[in-house]
Amino acid sequence: MTPPSVAAAFLGGYFGGLLPEGLLLAAIAALLAWNGAQLLLELGTPRRARRPHLVAALAGAAIGLIGGAVGLILGTLRMPALLGSVGLDAYRAVGTNLFVGFFLGVFGFAGHAIRMEVDWVLLAVCVAATVPAAWLGARLTGRLSERAVRRWLGVALIAVAVAIALAAAL
Repeated sequence: MTPPSVAAAFLGGYFGGLLPEGLLLAAIAALLAWNGAQLLLELGTPRRARRPHLVAALAGAAIGLIGGAVGLILGTLRMPALLGSVGLDAYRAVGTNLFVGFFLGVFGFAGHAIRMEVDWVLLAVCVAATVPAAWLGARLTGRLSERAVRRWLGVALIAVAVAIALAAAL
């Protein structure tokens, strides 16, 4: 999942200004809300694909391209693919998602930085808030059941969907 995500994130970051951001954000919000409701309400997960590695590569490329264009690593979109079609358990999906997201963020950032499209103060504030939260999340790993992790992921997806929908509307 990482190589196609990284390549597509760079391209999305570099060419992202050519696409209507509001439309991309609205589509992302709709997908997040749907996936969040599936996890939260336990509506079932998609069947595991016959070729989970191919699904992971294609999903990674699509999510990387969109994420690079709008400046989000979109781990929230990768989680449903990793849990459902790829068939990972929640703990492995979270770890895999973080790994892919790190590299996707670095290369998407590079695409924007080349075009001088970075708000350095905002970046510093976000990093300062994210690093301690990620550390805390890592410390809590393994303390929740698989079902609880899936439900909390559903809540997080819905919350992010609302925030992105508001951003798309503005």
